[in-house]
Amino acid sequence: MAPSSASPRPLISTTPPRTSTTRPRTGALSRTRSRSGSTAPTRCAALATALTLVLSACTTPDSDRGYGPESAPAEGSTSAEPTASAGAPDIAEPETVVEGLAAPWSIAFAGDVALVSERDSGRILELTETAPAQAREVGTVPGVAASGEGGLLGLATDEDFLYAYFTAAEDNRIVRFPLDGEPGSFALGSPEVLLDGIPKAGNHNGGRIAFGPDGKLYATAGDAGDRESAQNREALSGKILRLDPDGSVPEDNPFPGSPVYSFGHRNPQGIAWDETGRMYSSEFGQNTWDELNIIEAGGNYGWPDVEGMADPGEGSDFIDPVQQWSTGEASPSGMTITGNTILIANLRGQSVREVPVSDLSQSRTRYEGEYGRVRDVVTTPDGQLWMLTNNTDGRGSPAPGDDRILRIPPPD
Repeated sequence: MAPSSASPRPLISTTPPRTSTTRPRTGALSRTRSRSGSTAPTRCAALATALTLVLSACTTPDSDRGYGPESAPAEGSTSAEPTASAGAPDIAEPETVVEGLAAPWSIAFAGDVALVSERDSGRILELTETAPAQAREVGTVPGVAASGEGGLLGLATDEDFLYAYFTAAEDNRIVRFPLDGEPGSFALGSPEVLLDGIPKAGNHNGGRIAFGPDGKLYATAGDAGDRESAQNREALSGKILRLDPDGSVPEDNPFPGSPVYSFGHRNPQGIAWDETGRMYSSEFGQNTWDELNIIEAGGNYGWPDVEGMADPGEGSDFIDPVQQWSTGEASPSGMTITGNTILIANLRGQSVREVPVSDLSQSRTRYEGEYGRVRDVVTTPDGQLWMLTNNTDGRGSPAPGDDRILRIPPPD
């Protein structure tokens, strides 16, 4: 999309969200969920003030578990995530920020400028200051070999570079680019490969990257269809990885000389940290349970021996999830934490799930069935919340204007 010719205005669009005839609204009733998965109804600095922003599976037929040909319509910094800001305007309903994105996957911020990855095209877009925002192409990541769930996936930034996780011809890899130019005219510099050799497949590629409060770069790597590799600490698949920003292995990693931070994962796609620095990850299960985990250095999360919570009588050393959900209601991807609330994007569940940090046994869903598949939910630099839809990825049912970024009200 070309930049708008309109005079610069705040990024926020007051355009009401479209109503989809293919995804009728399910009503205002949300659900409160206990750890076991049962439900019960319940009530539901150049651009600093102008540009705050945007938002970003998994298996074989059971992977993203969306609307693919093998499944029926079914049922997504160097510090902790920012909390809600007094500068963030209050809204009662979701508002469209930008639309017309093609298979978007992730969002990162260069200062206050939002950058968005497109999985299949390999493009990185920056959003303009206009209202509604327009998407300008920054560049195309060289070497992206998009196929199935692979392609250009996660983005992250630090003060000097833009980082990207993508599927290449032979593997998944993490690269970084200098981000040249100024907002509105950004361009990608020459890429530097930080880590290659992460196994790839048509699904289970993981792909989320983010800087933790310790300044390290974390990445989620799926098992790439090789279940047993998740328990092999010599393999990079089925892991959460931890790197220094230059791609070297931190000296305090749990396994000396290895980027592996935790293992026994199937297809983790979300990572976030609370205000205490505790790390969480969302993970696709196979046919039974999707998971929310607290990530510990060196921890073993059980896949493929365990899906969801282990039988207490087995006496295993696996770390149980703090919450699990059926695969039909979740398929969790990106996540963020704002204040006391974890927010998780659900693909097949077509919703955003809220989990209170103060009571990890509870959760509720918002927007169920209203906007289709949700790939990511992010906190903007000024504390707003955004969700990224993912209906043009080959599994969804796109509505006019899809895919889009929506600004959503904060948790109650």
